[in-house]
Amino acid sequence: MRLGFVLLLLFPLLTRAAMTIDISGGEQSRIPVAISPFAGAGDAYRVITDVVGADLARTGELKLVDISDLQPPLTESIDPRFSVARQRGAEAVVLGKVSPLSNGQVEVGFRLMDAIKQTQLAGYSYTANAAQLRAVAHKIADVVYEKLTGTPGVFSSHIAYVIKRGKQYSLQVTDSDGQNVQTVLRSKEPIISPAWSPDGSKLAYVSFEKKKPVIYVQSLTTGQRRVLANFKGSNSAPSWSPDGSKLALVLTRDNSGSQIYEINADGSGLKRLTFGGGIDTEPDWSPSGQFLLFTSGRGGSPQIYMMPASGGTAKRMTFQGNYNVSPAWSPDGKSFAYVQRTNGRFRIAVMDIASGQTQVLTRGSFDESPSFASNGKMIVYAARQNGHGVLALVSSDGKTQVHLSDVAGDLEEPAWGK
Repeated sequence: MRLGFVLLLLFPLLTRAAMTIDISGGEQSRIPVAISPFAGAGDAYRVITDVVGADLARTGELKLVDISDLQPPLTESIDPRFSVARQRGAEAVVLGKVSPLSNGQVEVGFRLMDAIKQTQLAGYSYTANAAQLRAVAHKIADVVYEKLTGTPGVFSSHIAYVIKRGKQYSLQVTDSDGQNVQTVLRSKEPIISPAWSPDGSKLAYVSFEKKKPVIYVQSLTTGQRRVLANFKGSNSAPSWSPDGSKLALVLTRDNSGSQIYEINADGSGLKRLTFGGGIDTEPDWSPSGQFLLFTSGRGGSPQIYMMPASGGTAKRMTFQGNYNVSPAWSPDGKSFAYVQRTNGRFRIAVMDIASGQTQVLTRGSFDESPSFASNGKMIVYAARQNGHGVLALVSSDGKTQVHLSDVAGDLEEPAWGK
């Protein structure tokens, strides 16, 4: 496979310092995999090896077996890395090589091998320049993870969030590991509620630069943006339909408090969906496109409801406690994450829709804004750590916790895209 990279071209494009990563927990029965240092091209292989290993370890499902002391053999007829990897407990081995090309690029080849049978499970070759080695490593990790677990990897995906430094707000996009941070928009006024288009090419978000909340849609390939909703009153909480043709949003234009509307992606065809007496907000479209989850105070306290995407009778989904908000569908549509307040603590929980059973996943005091990865295995959310807002990840079963921190500011409003 040849990989020609067309990465995000963000205008203005501003790179910030990378975030630090702290991992805790993880599966007790993890698949042991060894990653041999990639050979060739000087020190270039180090970035690839390190990123692949960090990606796989971050899932909590794979355990790294150290074979960094072993050098690649001169010939592949007898490779001592297999026997040593087996002795050290590995069931799979990642072998790779970086070869310089005449045009200044490099070719990165890798093989995923069954350490027991010494047979190949997967093998690809990518062409890239030096600046794209991290992206190549994420692609390799995606392949390895899927082959070993049966679930597609999301290491090549991106996370959008808002960071506040002093009086400056920035809408930023980062790789799934918190690296390669890029700025989409900077403003002296608040920016909230980023939402990815289904194809990952655009972000909808709310900006207060006009001294009121207005919804914009911005292309991540050209940097161009346009106003989607600037009606009388507040315009907030955009959520894309699965096919990208429409968005749900929250308006106060009809003097009836916050209500949920539908609008075409080009800004036409506004349609009101809710007519409740209380506040209806935070809509989230189901993967099938048939339903909307949303937060409403119509029952006297903030709770989560579900209704047909075209509007109609809403069904209350949460009953435990008097504060449940910010629903986010899982990619398979079988559950949703949300924020639950218990004994004054705000934590991320997941509800199985069929059974109504709920599991609290996080242990913080102020966890908010959950958003699923596209494979449903991890959830990104905003948390407080040492007085700062940070991004955090938790596995959908609650067994693995990962903190992505940036001490230079407060991180909020994460959204996991492609």
